This record gives sequence, structure tokens and C-alpha cells, in this order.
Amino acid sequence: MAVPKRKTTPARRGKRRSHHSMFNINSMECPNCGEFKLPHHICEACGYYNKREIINKTESDDDKEMESQN
Repeated sequence: MAVPKRKTTPARRGKRRSHHSMFNINSMECPNCGEFKLPHHICEACGYYNKREIINKTESDDDKEMESQN
């Protein structure tokens, strides 16, 4: 069984863990609705991307449920 011969120093341990930090998520305001979204992604609130409607979010959830039942 492999066992370390010497104790790992805090400096060496810190160098190894230097890439383990958390990254901030870049978010931007949607130009259409003002909600925060990821850059280069479709807005989950309104369904717009690059000033175009990609997903129609105007239908209510009840209408979608009624269509799926029929």
C-alpha cells in the first residue's frame, strides 16, 4: 500500500488546490424583459434570443396542459 513518506506542506497543498475555487457566473440583463440570463443563451423568462422570439412563452401553462390531454 502506497503511503506518503513526508507530510504535505500547506504551500504545496495550496498550489494543488489553486484550481478548485468557485467561479462567478456571468449574467446579463435580457434586453427584452429585463430578467438576468446567461450570455449567448435563450432567456428562460421570455424565450427571446438576439432580439428574436425563439420559444413562444405567451401561452399559459393551463393551455399547454389542455393540449397535451387532448
